[in-house]
Amino acid sequence: MDTAELFRWILDNLDYWIVTFFMIIESSFIPFPSEVVVPPAAWKAMADGSMNIVLVVVFATIGANIGALINYYLARWLGRPIVYRFANSRIGHMCLLDEEKVRRAEEYFNHHGAASTFFGRLIPGIRQLISLPAGLARMKMGPFLLYTTLGAGCWNIVLALIGYFIYLWTPLKTTQDVYELATKYSHEIGYVILGLAIFVVAFLIYKGRK
Repeated sequence: MDTAELFRWILDNLDYWIVTFFMIIESSFIPFPSEVVVPPAAWKAMADGSMNIVLVVVFATIGANIGALINYYLARWLGRPIVYRFANSRIGHMCLLDEEKVRRAEEYFNHHGAASTFFGRLIPGIRQLISLPAGLARMKMGPFLLYTTLGAGCWNIVLALIGYFIYLWTPLKTTQDVYELATKYSHEIGYVILGLAIFVVAFLIYKGRK
């Protein structure tokens, strides 16, 4: 089964278990676009009522948390040398990893601290890897899960809203069409949400200092 056939199978068989499973994969080091799962599932929830859009977000976030925990504990148990060695290995390259991507995620974490596990979930290219430096730094589990849940939840809400508005504003009739349109705009919308989140946090910090 090639990638196109896999995507078609996912889109034809969407349910909560498939949403959860493939969001686990998306949130781990295995490359998989969340746009294949959440927007079409949200659209399907509106189109035929076989799913609930709120539960789509809940199960997608649960899956994202499990995937993030896999990355976190792998990095924590294996350590930096093995993580970087894996990123430079043949298998790592098959997962679209390399030393530069891991280093960029680690630099982002070191620069922004624990909150990077929230903001990083909204940034393409960082989202799937931000749990690795958190594990390497042995970040406390409570804050890690809190920030990861909030960040993944925000991202999944964005994706679900894309599916919702595609249902309301377009004549699209298949999950395949929804996936293609969602992929086109999800990154741009993600950056807008990230900008708003940074603005809100900066404003709260400013108000707290007055």
